[in-house]
Amino acid sequence: MISRINYLVLAVATIPFIYYLIALFSSWQFFRRRERRNAAHNFTPPVSILKPIRGLDPDAFENFSSFCEQDYPDYEVLFCVGEEDDEVVPILQKLASDFPERRIRVLFGSGGRGSNDKVVKLARLVSEAQHEVVVISDSDVRVRPDYLRTVVAPLADPKVGAVTCFYASIEEKTFAESLQTIGMFSDFYVGILVARQLDGVKFALGPTIATTRARLAGFGGYGAIDDRPADDLLVGRLIAEQGYEVELLPYTILTVADYGSMRDLFHKRLRWIVVMRHMRPWGHLGLFLTQGLPWCLTAVAVHPSAGVALGYFGAYLVLRFTMTWMVGLWGLKQGSLWEKLGLIPVWDALAFFIWLTSFARNSIRWRDGEYYIRDGRLVPVTSTNAEPAG
Repeated sequence: MISRINYLVLAVATIPFIYYLIALFSSWQFFRRRERRNAAHNFTPPVSILKPIRGLDPDAFENFSSFCEQDYPDYEVLFCVGEEDDEVVPILQKLASDFPERRIRVLFGSGGRGSNDKVVKLARLVSEAQHEVVVISDSDVRVRPDYLRTVVAPLADPKVGAVTCFYASIEEKTFAESLQTIGMFSDFYVGILVARQLDGVKFALGPTIATTRARLAGFGGYGAIDDRPADDLLVGRLIAEQGYEVELLPYTILTVADYGSMRDLFHKRLRWIVVMRHMRPWGHLGLFLTQGLPWCLTAVAVHPSAGVALGYFGAYLVLRFTMTWMVGLWGLKQGSLWEKLGLIPVWDALAFFIWLTSFARNSIRWRDGEYYIRDGRLVPVTSTNAEPAG
């Protein structure tokens, strides 16, 4: 006999399946309208590509050179580096030498004092840009020749204030990198598409943000958020709050995977989810009801029978695999995901552990520093601060 409490637990354990069904519908709605979005790219205003740089990423020259090979009539590429002795400087010098036909400028020093080094550099880059339209991207990004035409085209609509798009790893060399990839397509992007369906796009993804200096100035520019974490999410939100649309494209750019170990993956994902806990506390807490794997285990624990095990785990696996296929394989054309589908339960177990761990963290590790998040702002951990790092 199953008690009422057991019935209640079994009922609650089905909630992740409802979320998965919403995710399937959201993904189908987004990608089925692909043709309408991929309109002719005949809007080509002059563009400033802005890149804040710190240190040397793997395959840096190949990444940077892809931005110099754009099928686009008029653009410049601006880099901002902290110091002249940064190890990336020789790569930038070679870039300028190999692409003399491109307008490439390298700025040294940000001139700002905010705790978010990337944002401080972006504030200077925006102020130095020659053109109104700016495309902001991370240093580990590699793009195809149609990239600028694709991400700039939606800005022809005056209702669109910013454009962003998906990204995928170029090549996975370690188990951690493969696990990160399956996590992006089966979990992170799924959540993005659900958010878009339910509340619209009120965020941007850091590897690409196309916008204008006027839209940035509308919220005070990067100087107004130079001590805030998750600047990409904030930029999208602050532009949306001005009444503009943020366009999410069904287009994929590439990033160079850099997860050498499971420790690297764990700390980067933990940093991200701790930031989300501070910025969207109720949304972070609500993630518990989207975690299918632990709820399946809970259902079997309260009623250990073959029927419950088959029903819950069968539904979980079918829905999770279908979600990943729809986003990664059908939607974003990532054929290599077939061989990684078996990692979905492994990722879900890791993601749940990271979610639990996030409640015990009072700080985040970012680059070579450690920071508290207080009132939505980054505060460096110093020897004079008595609060434990967590």
